[in-house]
Amino acid sequence: MNKLLTRIQSGILPSQEELVYLLSQDDFSEIYALADRVRFENHGDIINVRAILEFSNYCKRRCRYCGLNAENKKVFRYRMMPHEIVQVSVRAWDAGYKTIVLQSGEDSWYTAEILGDIVKKIKAQTEMAITLSCGELKDESFAYLRECGADRYLLKHETADEDIYASLHPCGSLEERLHALKTIKTLGYETGSGFMIGLPGQTLFTIAKDILTLHSIPIDMAGIGPFISHPDTTLGSMPNGSTELTKRAVALTRLLLPKANLPATTSLGVINASEKDHIFSCGANIIMRKVTPQKYEEHYNIYPSEIKVNDILEERKILEKQIKSLGRVPV
Repeated sequence: MNKLLTRIQSGILPSQEELVYLLSQDDFSEIYALADRVRFENHGDIINVRAILEFSNYCKRRCRYCGLNAENKKVFRYRMMPHEIVQVSVRAWDAGYKTIVLQSGEDSWYTAEILGDIVKKIKAQTEMAITLSCGELKDESFAYLRECGADRYLLKHETADEDIYASLHPCGSLEERLHALKTIKTLGYETGSGFMIGLPGQTLFTIAKDILTLHSIPIDMAGIGPFISHPDTTLGSMPNGSTELTKRAVALTRLLLPKANLPATTSLGVINASEKDHIFSCGANIIMRKVTPQKYEEHYNIYPSEIKVNDILEERKILEKQIKSLGRVPV
């Protein structure tokens, strides 16, 4: 194992089989410690804090694991108007956030022109970096939004196994998703992707392929979190994903992509709050905090969660205290 880890540190890409070997180790402490050291060498003890605004829960997709899928009739749907999105973004800036993630379902009401105007108005009033996470768009829409000032785009591939992807996404293909990610990267966005741990049919070989897929793009940010079943989906009776395997995948991703931003995903904290803190010792260096207004936030349920949003400024202060308690520096 030590020889393999040394090769990876020297920049030699491991095979899928070698990653499976590492993922299956009984004692992962040495790999966690190495991932933490690589994180420190590339990012120091800084934890970057991002605001995330969930501005619409309408979605035309029918993804079988997601509570927002178009076939779920139990969801109270909402859309924030463009001026609301800008107002909340400016409030997040005033509270100290330097980056905002504007996230939605795939909602065609927000044309590229509408999204572009939102980006321009936020940029005119703040110096925030803007991440968009609005699903798959046409190549020309990605290009237009980049021209409008969008800095980053987050589009998780969810699984690199074509058969699993097809079984979970009756509304798209893995080929289309990877094409979109490569387009985003080519356009100069900081490119984010990621995947879930615990999907039906997933194996260690699948997870190894997921990690190698992130490297092949290569991504600048990866959100890796456990699958959480939603009762109003066809996967509602499935068990949740493993937090331990999630941490292992994050640690190995850190070794393959030393400079990438790896967040402690919200889903990890939903299953086990202490694990969300522990993952900062496994290679993670980012945390996102919701700034979605309360009247909307309760309806943005990709998966069930008890996490609630309070005052933006107070939430920011609480988060900074939590980060400092871990011996890290919030930025």
